[in-house]
Amino acid sequence: MSMPVHQAQSPNGRDELAWTATGRGTPLLLIAGLGLGGSSWWRSVAGFAERFRVITFDYRGLGRSGTAPLYCTTDDLADDAAAVLDAAEVESGLVYGFSLGGMAAQRLALSHPGRVSALVLGATTAGGDGAVRPGPATVANLWRGSFLSPGDAAEAAIPHAYGERCRRETPERIAADLDHRRQQRLDSDAYHGQIAAAMRHDAEGELPDIAVPTLVVHGAHDRLIPTANGELIARKIPGAQLHVVPHAGHYYSTDDPAVDGVVSSFLAGCE
Repeated sequence: MSMPVHQAQSPNGRDELAWTATGRGTPLLLIAGLGLGGSSWWRSVAGFAERFRVITFDYRGLGRSGTAPLYCTTDDLADDAAAVLDAAEVESGLVYGFSLGGMAAQRLALSHPGRVSALVLGATTAGGDGAVRPGPATVANLWRGSFLSPGDAAEAAIPHAYGERCRRETPERIAADLDHRRQQRLDSDAYHGQIAAAMRHDAEGELPDIAVPTLVVHGAHDRLIPTANGELIARKIPGAQLHVVPHAGHYYSTDDPAVDGVVSSFLAGCE
């Protein structure tokens, strides 16, 4: 799906944030995961656009956006997301953040509460003392991956990032993910800055302040951000719903694309 690319000015006034929009209806901002640009939502955009105006963007240092900062926090990423909403002339909209994007979405809902009308937090963590860390083998894999190219790191992470059933029965979906990642621009400063932002993220104590309808989605076999993190978020946010995707790992929408229907139904009910 080819969409016109627009540019928003980042809060620092120096860098550009590339964003796209497609579809009509209530605005839905999608915030991508670690090392992923807006086009990483390629499986989901067409379905969401049947009902919503779907907005995606590239983090600084990725895709078609400007230079990445050397230092980055999830508050910075949330401010960038708010700048994209400004450029898209969206006062308030639905927000769906995945993994690192879920951390940025938490900060967006907390720091810019009027901009978020409903929230989906996918495969993410609140950080803080209650966070459940990945196991030793997964941590070792992530460490090794920091010395590889993004494409090679993604390939090495397959057993840690995808569910066993998808790896066995539909490996072509995983191969499509890797093909996409190898084709996108990712500056090393952006990648390492995002890792640092994720490690420092801590919103656990503030989650009860999120006052919009919230759906938490998590793979049942997520090794990168264990499922207990999603369960904690769902307990902390008043009225939040939890949807655990059976057989799925971290990239649950690749493991089971039907999850997009669950998300779409929830968001439709929040319009």
